[in-house]
Amino acid sequence: MSFYDSDAALEQYLLFHYGTPEQICPLLPDARVACNFPVRCVTESLRYITLPVRGRALDLGCAVGRSSLELGRTFTEVVGIDFSARFVVAASEMQLRRQVAVRVPREGSICDELELKLPADLLANHVRFEQGDACALRADLGQFDLVLMANLIDRLPDPARCLARLPDLVSPGGWLIITSPYTWLEEYTPRDKWLDDGVGGTLAALQATLAPAFKFERALDLPFLIREHRRKYQWSIAEASLWIRQ
Repeated sequence: MSFYDSDAALEQYLLFHYGTPEQICPLLPDARVACNFPVRCVTESLRYITLPVRGRALDLGCAVGRSSLELGRTFTEVVGIDFSARFVVAASEMQLRRQVAVRVPREGSICDELELKLPADLLANHVRFEQGDACALRADLGQFDLVLMANLIDRLPDPARCLARLPDLVSPGGWLIITSPYTWLEEYTPRDKWLDDGVGGTLAALQATLAPAFKFERALDLPFLIREHRRKYQWSIAEASLWIRQ
């Protein structure tokens, strides 16, 4: 069974997406700048984006859905797609119930029971979630004014195949946001499919792959914190690259 199908992954990602900074990192306030990553993927990227149309947005690799819901603040229709059926169900349930209880490790066999809630001003009735394969998306998705791929490309078995579909998904003048810490692992992606290009790194490979359909605009560093237990975290720095459809 994949880690992403496990109970531990589900509760870890629910906390990552919906926990307050105090719930995620109770002991070290200075580290909380790296919390709320699914929200910051949207808000920090949109600072640099001009959107002539705010119609449809796609959150590809949406996990348990917080970025999709955050995109709903700006767009009139949002589609969130993830490979994990469990994550999609959890996202839909959070959208409907607006709160969820999780048990997250404190230390050893001790867990903290936390109540996670959506902000009261976060409307969700124009967001929908579905299960899908980013490397084999259904043909009738249509086009979007913005596509977000948050920490997805280094978890795909064939990232280039996913990228090849993007020109059809993003409307002319629309935007593509890709975030990733570029943690390439053979557990998820065969070595010959990595986009690190062996020399210039992943961003250079993305530029070569996405041109001429997309123009690279800028890159941002977005740190993020995933809690493993109360005193142990994954600290990573994703690079967010912003691209405009030519």
